[in-house]
Amino acid sequence: MKQTIPYSRQNIDGSDINSVLKVLKSDFLTQGPIVEVFEKKIAKTVGVRFATACNSATSALHISCLALGFKKNDILWTVPNSFVASANCAKQIGGKVDFVDICPISYNIDIELLKKKLIKAQKKKKLPKIIVPVHFAGQPTIQDEIYKLSKRFKFKIIEDASHSLGAKYKKITVGSCKWSDITVFSLHPVKIITSGEGGVATTNKQDLHKNLQMLKNHGITKNKNMFIRKNAPGWHYEQHFLGLNFRMNEISASLGISQLKKLNSHVKERNKIATYYKKKIKIVNLILPKINKSCRSTFHLFVVKIKSKRNKEIQLKLFNYLRGKKILVNVHYIPIHLQPYYKKLGFKKGDFKISENHAESTLSLPIYPGLSKRNLDYTIKQIKLFFKINVK
Repeated sequence: MKQTIPYSRQNIDGSDINSVLKVLKSDFLTQGPIVEVFEKKIAKTVGVRFATACNSATSALHISCLALGFKKNDILWTVPNSFVASANCAKQIGGKVDFVDICPISYNIDIELLKKKLIKAQKKKKLPKIIVPVHFAGQPTIQDEIYKLSKRFKFKIIEDASHSLGAKYKKITVGSCKWSDITVFSLHPVKIITSGEGGVATTNKQDLHKNLQMLKNHGITKNKNMFIRKNAPGWHYEQHFLGLNFRMNEISASLGISQLKKLNSHVKERNKIATYYKKKIKIVNLILPKINKSCRSTFHLFVVKIKSKRNKEIQLKLFNYLRGKKILVNVHYIPIHLQPYYKKLGFKKGDFKISENHAESTLSLPIYPGLSKRNLDYTIKQIKLFFKINVK
């Protein structure tokens, strides 16, 4: 193989390039009309009232916490099997973080473990203010059950659906916030669609939407109906609280609008590749992804799990073997609680064993729109060769 095969990548065509060129030739590169158009299109696509576009999903998570009133010493729970941003959003505000382990089948938050942990936390009067369920690899969480628990234990929900734009649970589109306060999507190049870098926070609550819009723009409003000063001149604006500069620019928004037109085709193609993998990879030593019948996954990732007493050893060998063949497999994720920063906070190996086992036994295989059948077959062939040679 002369070319490398990444685990994921952007799929950009001429229409995307033309959309960006159009903005580059326009009067606004930032703070123009295109971002608002993108927000409305995203909201319509997922069936929600409001959307707020940011410069990253990390930023969207941060301001979502702030919009929900999260403050210093408040508690946020998420899963260890995620990118660090799912937990960092609380630490950046001075909050406390804890984790709930994952289900060994879906790799999403384990509902029974969550329920047990909430009961214990209630007795200790240390309930979380916010829970961030993560839709791992594009498969939605059992969101209605989490929502029921939120009513009982009085916590807010931010869905980290960074992997799941275009996914559905019980025929309800992820991002509609039917069972949450806010949903966050990522528009990073490896995700389902891209805006270069970018993120979106969706909600059905007008007060949250107003706060999100202001928080991403220094806490400033230009809405005359919200001014404290009456009869203000035309240039007037007001900062009502301390916000940040997390705005999306017009170039990114324009690319996002163009990419959004391809959302369904991208999800279909990822599912087609996943089906092909499942048909062609029949190796006793590998566990393939299992999707809940109530879910439509976006297959942001195609994660295979090594089934062996030597899983950690075989994982490393398979990783190095495939990388040597220019197949850039990866591991998703190193558990957040085992990162040096979180270890300093008191977390340790053995705290969340399912996530730890997941990190020591899985690899993410190439899956993205535009992955050629030749490269797909080559990847499958190399996996089969590896197990024939290395595992008996």
